[in-house]
Amino acid sequence: MDTRALAERVMANVGRVIVGKADVIELALVAMLCEGHLLIEDVPGIGKTTLARALAASLGCSFRRIQFTPDLLPSDVTGISFFNQKRQEFEFRPGPVMAQIVLADEINRATPRTQSALLEAMQERQVTVDGETYPLPRPFLVLATQNPIELEGTFPLPEAQIDRFLLRIRLGYPTEEEENDLLLRFERSDPLAELEAVATPEQVLAAQREIREVRVEPSVRAYLVRMVRATREHPAVELGASPRGTLALYRACQARAALHGRDYVLPDDAKALAPVVLTHRLVISPQTRLRGRRPEEVLQEIVDTVAVPVEK
Repeated sequence: MDTRALAERVMANVGRVIVGKADVIELALVAMLCEGHLLIEDVPGIGKTTLARALAASLGCSFRRIQFTPDLLPSDVTGISFFNQKRQEFEFRPGPVMAQIVLADEINRATPRTQSALLEAMQERQVTVDGETYPLPRPFLVLATQNPIELEGTFPLPEAQIDRFLLRIRLGYPTEEEENDLLLRFERSDPLAELEAVATPEQVLAAQREIREVRVEPSVRAYLVRMVRATREHPAVELGASPRGTLALYRACQARAALHGRDYVLPDDAKALAPVVLTHRLVISPQTRLRGRRPEEVLQEIVDTVAVPVEK
């Protein structure tokens, strides 16, 4: 199976609804192929929910949306075990997390206990209710969103939980031309309602296996390791990326290479992905924050200083 051909079909299909965000759609596919998860940090109305629904429709995957609120309970996410009076036995009623693509909307509005219920499912790909373990469907992708502006009534995700997201991205506002195109597309009908599947979950699972075969030369692998280790040694960084971050960058590079039709990873893959894979894993020092420097700037400085391997 050609992963690039699959990606092109999906990106074109999602692109019928999401205007001018080919790079964002590609990153969502990277997360899906790596069996990782996506944290989207942006203001309301940008198209986060539309992206999740369009991706699920294009891949033929089941989709559920969870609106996180302070009164949401862990059982509202995972499901409950209840006593069936008719059958005289306990039955499991699956929660919304038992879907292939799950949109966790405004995840930082739920209490830490409820956040943990979702993050456990993300990490273990299973839920445990009353001592019984239930596997989650495959493929499984969580797109979590949070509003970076509103902080009142929120429970910010701890660093250890943010680290479990493969990528953190922002959609950003469309250009004037893209916004005009958006109005024309939605003028007479809703393209999302007419979206049909152009792939199957089985093809996604096959692509997930295929990207594991993408070659990473020793010099490129060493480059990835040096880049991550440099985040731990930079004077502006209090806490650098973990070994989980190293593995995340490695897998993401394999997926990006496959999406671009290559069976080998280039240093350019690491350069392109480092901002979305590593930035949210950094904790910059208080002095650096007081100077007004952002983690994105610090990471770019790190990427620019790590020597790129060259062919001999």
